[in-house]
Amino acid sequence: MGGMNRKLILASASPRRRELLDNAGIVFLVRAAPVDETRGEGETALEYVRRLAEWKAQAVPREADEWVLGADTTVVVDEHVLEKPADAADASRMLRLLAGRWHEVITGICLVGPQMRVVDHAVTRVQFAPLTDEEIDAYVATGEPFDKAGAYAIQGRASCFVTRIEGCYFNVVGLPVSLVAKHLQRG
Repeated sequence: MGGMNRKLILASASPRRRELLDNAGIVFLVRAAPVDETRGEGETALEYVRRLAEWKAQAVPREADEWVLGADTTVVVDEHVLEKPADAADASRMLRLLAGRWHEVITGICLVGPQMRVVDHAVTRVQFAPLTDEEIDAYVATGEPFDKAGAYAIQGRASCFVTRIEGCYFNVVGLPVSLVAKHLQRG
């Protein structure tokens, strides 16, 4: 994987993104910096994740021969953009919106390297089974939803809720690995 042997910096503290890159055999270091993740008024979900990915990539220092990868993921159902839940009630609200319906998971990525900047995104459609209030309450009580966009982890206990998926599974976990690899190979 020729272009994959770059000095890559992951501008994210996400353990899921670290695990996905590790599993793909992509060597990287973590160098995250805080970024204001407030969505702008009138900003679409796609504009939002692409902007945040770029801001995250630009927020970390980089040596001349290093590449920095920024990423951000959100969930959209109808016109509702579901970021990370604020608390248990917010997580329950999000899961009720998703129950028995299709939604989209959108991840923006930004790769900044020597003489190159790429901003891209992936969209995956996910369908949830209908959920009872008891199932939602039990899932929220596990604590798993709290640091996840849309209040669920497809690779965790919420895997029981997913009936169909169209697109990249890894995008739903938090990083469209094949898209990142494609851009690393090109650069």
